[in-house]
Amino acid sequence: MKQYVIDQLREGDFLKLEEYLDSNSEAGELPGIYWIPMPEQLFDKLQREHEDCQPFYFAVNLDRQSISFELLIRTRNRLRCGCIQYASQKQRDYILDYADGLFEELNLMT
Repeated sequence: MKQYVIDQLREGDFLKLEEYLDSNSEAGELPGIYWIPMPEQLFDKLQREHEDCQPFYFAVNLDRQSISFELLIRTRNRLRCGCIQYASQKQRDYILDYADGLFEELNLMT
């Protein structure tokens, strides 16, 4: 799995991230998993065509030591589909900017 990982979180950083994600994202079925919507303007051609699969998300996995931002763009409507694919350059930039902006907004270690 391709992902952007930030490890060696401090306890206070973990708690701030958890509080933020609990309040500002959709929680997954498993603890520590969050779904962040991908903006529609960043959908590729196939994702735009697959209206039944929309919306699209990337997953964030938070544990006490690390946070990872998956670079797989997926739908929650289906397990397998051609529109579930690794992030395009624009989508990858969005995910990395989201991650870095989250740390900046919460004034966390860098």
